[in-house]
Amino acid sequence: MAVFHTPIISISSTALTISLAPTKPKSSNLASLHISSCYIPRSLSKLPSLLLVRATPFQKYVYPDPIPEFAVNETKKFREELKKKLYKERDTFGDDLDKVLDTCTELFSEFVHKEYGGPGTLVVEPFTDMLIELKQRKLPGANLAARASLLWAQNYLDHDWEIWNSKLE
Repeated sequence: MAVFHTPIISISSTALTISLAPTKPKSSNLASLHISSCYIPRSLSKLPSLLLVRATPFQKYVYPDPIPEFAVNETKKFREELKKKLYKERDTFGDDLDKVLDTCTELFSEFVHKEYGGPGTLVVEPFTDMLIELKQRKLPGANLAARASLLWAQNYLDHDWEIWNSKLE
């Protein structure tokens, strides 16, 4: 009679252990079930909480709503800083610098008024939209302006939000 030694899966109260070394089950100490060439101890049925998936849904973090006063203040700051940045490259923009600034500011303002609710809510879509809009209007330096806008937002928007809200508390 041939005896096949298969790996034993054992679960303790702290961890799941899989033994890959061939072992022989101890039938005297542990009643076992034989399922498709594996020995699974009956004691596993006593630990259903480790094996069952919970039916409770994960709780979602709800981000705060945009703050209109913050949005107005941040839009002004954005326009001033972007103007300084783009003015250094005024040869790229020529006479269209103000149109580029207006377009970027308009789209940024819409984003902070409608979507931005603090750290974790800064997304790239408004800046992609900015690039597309600048190109559709055939304004020069679209890539430069959209990139500068995104970099400014990444560097300052979340930090400014935290400062704004720390003053409210």
